[in-house]
Amino acid sequence: MDAEAVRSWVEGWVVSRGAAPPVSEPWGFTIDVGLSGHVTRHVVTDADESLVRKLTETVTVPGTWLKIFLPPQTVASWAAPGWRLADDGFLMSTPLRTNDAVAPDGYQVRTWARGGVTRVLVVTEDSAFAARGQIALPGPGRTAVFDQIETSSAYRRRGLGSLVMRTLENAAVASGSSSAVLAGTVDGRALYEFLGWRTLGPMTSVVREAPPQEQEQGI
Repeated sequence: MDAEAVRSWVEGWVVSRGAAPPVSEPWGFTIDVGLSGHVTRHVVTDADESLVRKLTETVTVPGTWLKIFLPPQTVASWAAPGWRLADDGFLMSTPLRTNDAVAPDGYQVRTWARGGVTRVLVVTEDSAFAARGQIALPGPGRTAVFDQIETSSAYRRRGLGSLVMRTLENAAVASGSSSAVLAGTVDGRALYEFLGWRTLGPMTSVVREAPPQEQEQGI
């Protein structure tokens, strides 16, 4: 996996989600997220079997996530008991350029920026939610990180996902960025590739579950 792309994604993701600054590790990064069910995440830049086995055997805190740039079936075969496969997806990148981003009839685009994050919201004429997305810009001229791209199931296949992406791309270019990365889902990959994004490799998530007795007692 491209180590610089991973670093750029991590640095932007923590800004986008309001997480703690990443801590460098010999194998990648540790991030305090601070959510119930997602307390900490470890991003493993270049994993192999021995490292995955070591981390999943020694990390036992429930709600800890590992992000590993390998196929899910490989990660599942190496992970110790007590870890559950969660999201699987892809790390993707693209050069940025300005483009036309015009809302179709019947929709409005709203944008705002705060704390290094620019958000785009697409709504219907009566202000119903249709689509959204955001980018994080860790600093002037840095790689932009696209995040939280979502289209309501009621408004799919109307070009709204592309509208969100292009509007965010224009905002990133205006802020001085020339490249971007994102962590795409399996469902979202087709849209991103249609827009010119390139897949760098797979990204698999596993999460440490609470022991059965704690789950039963609600601890």
